[in-house]
Amino acid sequence: MSAVCVIAPVVVSAWPGFTATVVAAAASLGYRVVDSGTEVGTGSRSAQREVELEMANCDIVTDALGRDQRFAVSKDGVRVTFSRDARGRAGVCVTGEGMSEEALRAAGLELTRRVVQKHVHQRILEEVQARGYTVAEDYDHENQSIRLRIRHWEN
Repeated sequence: MSAVCVIAPVVVSAWPGFTATVVAAAASLGYRVVDSGTEVGTGSRSAQREVELEMANCDIVTDALGRDQRFAVSKDGVRVTFSRDARGRAGVCVTGEGMSEEALRAAGLELTRRVVQKHVHQRILEEVQARGYTVAEDYDHENQSIRLRIRHWEN
């Protein structure tokens, strides 16, 4: 017997594994972690475009960050920064030099979707194992989908 589950990533709890999950998701797309003071690109700040993303479930990504904290990754001149401001408002900002707003938005959305996917995947694995199931197959496809097969044997 087999089943297909579609799980919507609606999570309301804090995300204690923030850094590890973001790093794993970012690395799978070719991003690397950068220091908050590191600038991407060599041109002037005025030549850089900046896009603020409205990310569904953004608090999932940034709940583990304290107020006024940031975490940034970069790839090919694009920098994606997850942050919380002094009031606790979560945000995702994508910057890049010589790129259109659409290209920056697409890069940011691709990464944020992957971060949420990795987070949900990790939560599912934790819940499955806590309920006594065994993970028989955990496979990441080239199209960024994940196949997870679990087993549970009763006496």
